[in-house]
Amino acid sequence: MSTVEPGPGAGHDGPPPEELLPAFRVTDVEETGDGELRYYGQPQTEYRRLEQQLWPLFREHGYEVRLDVVEDGDADPITGVPVTRTRQALVAEPRSVGVDGVPWTNIGMFVATLLTTLYAGSIWYYQPVEGPLDLLAGWPFALAVLGVLGVHELGHYVMSRYHDVEASLPYFIPVPTYIGTFGAVIKMRGRIPDRKALFDIGVAGPLAGLVAAVVVAVVGLSLEPIAVGESVLNSDDAVRIQFGYPPLLQLLAWATGEQLTYADPRLSASPVIFGAWVGLFVTFLNLIPVGQLDGGHIVRAMFGERARTIAALVPAALLSLAGYLYLFTDVSANAPFLWTFWGVVALGLAYVGPTTPVFDDPLDPKRKALGALTFLLGLLCFTPVPIEIIT
Repeated sequence: MSTVEPGPGAGHDGPPPEELLPAFRVTDVEETGDGELRYYGQPQTEYRRLEQQLWPLFREHGYEVRLDVVEDGDADPITGVPVTRTRQALVAEPRSVGVDGVPWTNIGMFVATLLTTLYAGSIWYYQPVEGPLDLLAGWPFALAVLGVLGVHELGHYVMSRYHDVEASLPYFIPVPTYIGTFGAVIKMRGRIPDRKALFDIGVAGPLAGLVAAVVVAVVGLSLEPIAVGESVLNSDDAVRIQFGYPPLLQLLAWATGEQLTYADPRLSASPVIFGAWVGLFVTFLNLIPVGQLDGGHIVRAMFGERARTIAALVPAALLSLAGYLYLFTDVSANAPFLWTFWGVVALGLAYVGPTTPVFDDPLDPKRKALGALTFLLGLLCFTPVPIEIIT
């Protein structure tokens, strides 16, 4: 760690201390071994105005910046005892919009998710897994699910790059269940410049994923149903899974003249349709208007700070749905449990709050209209009882 006195010729790529005036008065600058810069001093204005004045300056020099309280100090020259002091500092970290090196974590999680979705697909194709090659029977399902989720996250990533916001590659989440995955996420490591960028990044994923899910659904509906083996039909241990198909999937089935269900128990719809179902369900969940979810980003961009009021109503709505299903219907317990779980998750997300852009100017009418349309499409992906597991 090295200390650099303010003034021309400082040995770093950050903005000169004098350029931070009048927003921030610098006393000294420190550069750490990992390229982080610390501008110690005193803010000369309130935090939001300070950020709006200095963030573009640091961004031009290739840094993300935040105001922080930093502890540092030196040993007492007489006693040798460390003396700690607390100071305010602008902490500037180097930006990296692209991909640095080989993303081994992303690759490893994708491979693991590929295996779990292949395993889930082999279940839907009624293929006993007695060896590694038996997993290949589930490739159409795995391709459908990973394709929809991948396109969803690609929408976020491309729009992040368009707005020059630092973001990671997708992290796929493997889970050895009937679905095979809990989706995928990307990490937003940089600040969002304004509401336009927040909206564009938030809306791109659901719309891209929705288009992919519709394509997968149409392909799945065109495929022949699969045969259910006699061993499954006659098994006392077999578990019956009943899907609640959302309005959009039912509309696609009607438009194509194809079936989602069959009266003959020996026939089952193609698992590719279930892959589309997963994509539509994930789209709805992501559009819940709370916190760091896509819906939270969109509603924050559309309504500003009023988004917190909307987010506060979401947990109550989800928990009320769970209570209604449990008390007034005869559906299996997994549906009320699902919405109870998401009600608790929404409560936590509402507490954390939404992303706040640096510049908080109102959104233009065209984007607001697109946001309303996106939420309407999200409702077409909703069904109160997505799945029932009947033993």
